[in-house]
Amino acid sequence: MNFAPLARLATRHAAGRPITTALLGATLCLLSPQGALAADNPTAELKTSKGVIVVELLADKAPKSVANFIRYAREGHYNATIFHRVIAGFVVQGGGFDAKMTQKSTHAPIANEAGNGVSNERGTLAMARTMDPDSATSQFYINLADNSPALNRAGPQRPGYAVFARVVKGMDVVDSIAGVQTTRVGPYSDVPATPILLQSVTISGNERAAGQAAPAAASETR
Repeated sequence: MNFAPLARLATRHAAGRPITTALLGATLCLLSPQGALAADNPTAELKTSKGVIVVELLADKAPKSVANFIRYAREGHYNATIFHRVIAGFVVQGGGFDAKMTQKSTHAPIANEAGNGVSNERGTLAMARTMDPDSATSQFYINLADNSPALNRAGPQRPGYAVFARVVKGMDVVDSIAGVQTTRVGPYSDVPATPILLQSVTISGNERAAGQAAPAAASETR
C-alpha cells in the first residue's frame, strides 16, 4: 500500500492532534493556496460523494506527476474509487482502492518530483509512494495542514513527497471528508467507516502544459 512511510509521522501527529489543530486554526487562512490559476496550467474537477473539489494541476512545477495524474483520470482509473485513508489535521488519501478495499492495478511508477520548490502546505495535493522515492503510481493525498517540515524534500536522506496540484475550490469539501469517522479494515487503519467515493475526475484546460498527457514509458501494470 502506498504512503507507508507516513504511518510513523501520522502516529506522532495524532498524539498531539488537539494542540496542533488549535494552533493551526488561527493561521490556516494564510496557508490556504486557493486563488488565481496560472494561465497555462490545466485543472481537474474531482466529483466526490461529499461534493466537488477543483484543483489546479501544477504542470509548470511537476510535469511528470501531472501527466501521470491526467493519464489515470482520462483512463477512468479514479472513477468509483474511495478516499481510503483519512487522518484529521494531517491528510486525506485516495486514488488506489475501490469501495471493497480492493487495490487497483497501476502503470509503472514515476520519478519523484519533490524537489520542485512547491511545499506540502494545506490544500496542496501530492503523490503517495512507498519507501522507494520513485514508486508513486496513482495514489495521491491532500494536505489538511501545513505538513512542509515533515513531507518536503530535505536532501538525499529525506527525498520528500512531490506536490503536483493545489485546491482552488472546494476546500470545505476536503475538510468535510477529514471529519468523518474512521475504522480499521483488515490491515488498513484510518479507513472511513462509511466509504467516501471519488466518483470521477474531469480534466479541463491545457493538458499539453504537462508535456504528454499519456507518457508512453508508463505502460506496464503492477
